[in-house]
Amino acid sequence: MLEAELVVGGLTPFTTIDFPGHLAAVVFCQGCPWRCGYCHNPHLHPPTGAERSWHDVRGWLESRRGLLDGVVFSGGEPLLQRGLIRALAEVRAMGFATGLHTAGIYPEGLARVLPLLDWVGLDIKGPFEDYARITGGGRGEDAECSLILLLAAGTPHELRCTVDPELLDADAMVRMAVQLRGHRVSRLVLQPRRRDGREQALPAALFAAAKKILPDVMVRRA
Repeated sequence: MLEAELVVGGLTPFTTIDFPGHLAAVVFCQGCPWRCGYCHNPHLHPPTGAERSWHDVRGWLESRRGLLDGVVFSGGEPLLQRGLIRALAEVRAMGFATGLHTAGIYPEGLARVLPLLDWVGLDIKGPFEDYARITGGGRGEDAECSLILLLAAGTPHELRCTVDPELLDADAMVRMAVQLRGHRVSRLVLQPRRRDGREQALPAALFAAAKKILPDVMVRRA
């Protein structure tokens, strides 16, 4: 875990897609221990190197009261940050709804912040047994534990998977969908990977493989 003040690696001042149903700002948290091959924020991997201070971001958010509905913390991996709990509490005190994007790397950290969250976007990387290969050493057991915690809490959420055909084939999509169905999940959002700033086509066969198992599968494009 990192220092007590949130280390901010970037800020998107306005979004309508990163926090469903809300006009929101996105605070990007610096640091991530995983190395997914399709990651489009590799500059956030190192745990240090803040773009701006949380103090400055908090002051800017004060000026957005009445203009924005919510603030979503993304990354990187926000749960790496010890300062996340305090930042969430401060954002809520300003009257904003709170959202989190996470890969479920730290289930104990997720359990601590769930009471402060109005919505969670949980990234599903693939079948849990394939996580080490996809993420460069990550534990699928941790991601599955985070999923169980999220579902038990009843917090509004979205499960989404970035589809990289070099890492996921139709068999992997079926295995992943079966695992999600086993946790009573019915909805999954698929996101095409991006390479060199361009969105890559999502193979129809991979969409069909997931749709064969789960009743509500959609593709979200940037």
